[in-house]
Amino acid sequence: MSDKLLHTPEGVRDIYNGECEKKLILQNRMHETMKLYGFKDIQTPSFEFFDIFSEERGTIASNEMYKFFDREGNTLVLRPDMTPAIARCIAKYYRDEDLPIRLCYMGSTFINNSSYQGKLKETTQLGAELINDSSVDADAQMIAMAIECLKKAGLKELQLEIGHVGFFNGIVEEAGFKEKEIEQLRAAIEDKNLFGVEELVSSKSIAPNLKEVLFKLPELFGNEEILEYAKKMTRNEKAQKAIARLKDVYDMLNLFGLGDYVTFDLGMLSKYHYYTGVIFRGYTYGTGAAIVTGGRYDKLVCQFGKDCAAIGVAIVVDQLMNALSRQKIEVELFENNTLILYREIFRKSAITLAGYFRNHGMNIEMLAADPSYTIDDYKEYAKRIGTGGILVMEDSETIQVINMKENITNIVKMSDLIH
Repeated sequence: MSDKLLHTPEGVRDIYNGECEKKLILQNRMHETMKLYGFKDIQTPSFEFFDIFSEERGTIASNEMYKFFDREGNTLVLRPDMTPAIARCIAKYYRDEDLPIRLCYMGSTFINNSSYQGKLKETTQLGAELINDSSVDADAQMIAMAIECLKKAGLKELQLEIGHVGFFNGIVEEAGFKEKEIEQLRAAIEDKNLFGVEELVSSKSIAPNLKEVLFKLPELFGNEEILEYAKKMTRNEKAQKAIARLKDVYDMLNLFGLGDYVTFDLGMLSKYHYYTGVIFRGYTYGTGAAIVTGGRYDKLVCQFGKDCAAIGVAIVVDQLMNALSRQKIEVELFENNTLILYREIFRKSAITLAGYFRNHGMNIEMLAADPSYTIDDYKEYAKRIGTGGILVMEDSETIQVINMKENITNIVKMSDLIH
């Protein structure tokens, strides 16, 4: 039993030392980018009532949630998705605000995936939600911000695929598919399963032009030309509006100078059924899963009591870390801690020195020297824990300054360090 307690449950992991520091650095970089776009922070609880994420909300399946009970017998869940929680807050705290609300967040989500999927069950998300803005400008700004965040994290090669749920919805509504058939078709298209799509569509008595669009749907991805191609394939009003919206978003992204990072996928769908318009996913080399997801959800907040437009973006920090590692993109760690090494007889001088440096913004570690260890032992220790320098108090006035990065040692007076 004691051995089991040393390990983590399946699907979660410890993050420590340099990896943890790198993760925090990345999160801070991207968070600062969101702040530059005018977003303000919000925090929601790690667990909420089950009803916040129930099936009618369009979030993940019930059997993929971690559920438990409180003392009153209410069913609670660890949040599997940030968006419904933010939607609840919007309806509660911003009910009377009609102009745009910009909120960003950082936290863990918990999804009870099958053990065969090999995915983390707890992942860190950094995201943002733009409420009360139904414009093309809002769509483009959120996508632009997502790209800028990934660039700020250090990625040089990345691609955002953009789709629109209205294209698929318009076609299947006109074709008269039933709800169960739509779900089967959705799954086949998401998997790019051409044979599965063909089997489902061929069994339906629908217009030849609709069949052609549905047959081609898994292949309707590429650059701007795919929009023109799709536009000629259908006269469905909802599908046409979706294509026009995507074109407008693309034109605005070009104004941001980010058009080269964008491709289109008209067969893009999502397991989150609350999306109502533009949806997008970001990819890079080194990971098959999306590192950023997002989309417009204009009908979700109204389920909590406020009828308003909304669009969100979520960056999966763990996937981003994997991609950076596999692309050998280093996140520079700042070894800016300094170790003051002193004998107990000079404790007072060490405390004075540490207080002076801390008041001037330096990170100071204090350690009473153990005579059983040599200076070389302490230098090796400093390397292991990523400490940038050592101040060895020779006496109450003389200090040996060791620069670990450059392997330089100097002897200085304490009075020269404290001005």
